[in-house]
Amino acid sequence: MKLTYYGQSCLELEANGTKLLFDPFISQNPLAKNIDVSALKPDYILVSHGHGDHVGDLTQVQKQSGAKVICIAEIAGWLGKQGIDNAHGMNIGGAFNFEFGRVKMVNAVHSSALPDGSNGGNPAGFVITFNGQKVYFAGDTALTYDMKLLEDENLDWAILPIGDNYTMGADDAIKAASFINCKDIVGVHYDSFPVIEINKDEVQEKFIKAGLNLKLPAIGESIEL
Repeated sequence: MKLTYYGQSCLELEANGTKLLFDPFISQNPLAKNIDVSALKPDYILVSHGHGDHVGDLTQVQKQSGAKVICIAEIAGWLGKQGIDNAHGMNIGGAFNFEFGRVKMVNAVHSSALPDGSNGGNPAGFVITFNGQKVYFAGDTALTYDMKLLEDENLDWAILPIGDNYTMGADDAIKAASFINCKDIVGVHYDSFPVIEINKDEVQEKFIKAGLNLKLPAIGESIEL
């Protein structure tokens, strides 16, 4: 499975010709200025919550690709008002089998409102079974003991926020990795704004000392999971 990072919490997972795009926020992120949003053609878009730095390019990418959007029910309803009816609404604790694999929506501790002030429902994370691997996309979240519920999921990878201030920082992400029993981590949600800038070397050292494998791909870089 290939992961391509587009900055903030936006990334794409690709396997067997199917592309899953998460939290599309690119054109408004100066760090991602070299990414051509118009070239993105995912098959599915997964949205963790309604904040602008996670849905900034959602409507454009959906309309140019025709992708099915997987999201909380309230965001699916909001998309309908934007002329997008190809959305699959879910809620916390529910799971569904899609053509590419299974998605379970899990708890995240954060806030959620859409850019126009509409109700964004509850923030969420996802456990995705795709191409024989199980990946946890935590979304924007604090460290929460609910993560212990995932320790028996046999996760192959976890995508965790590490930027602090709005979400978990590196120290809490390390605790989260212990809670979910997963040693292979991709860090996201950092550096896009001054208050979430990190020292990558220090963060890497912390993860190494904790016995964890942390990947911090550059914007536009693809890695194999």
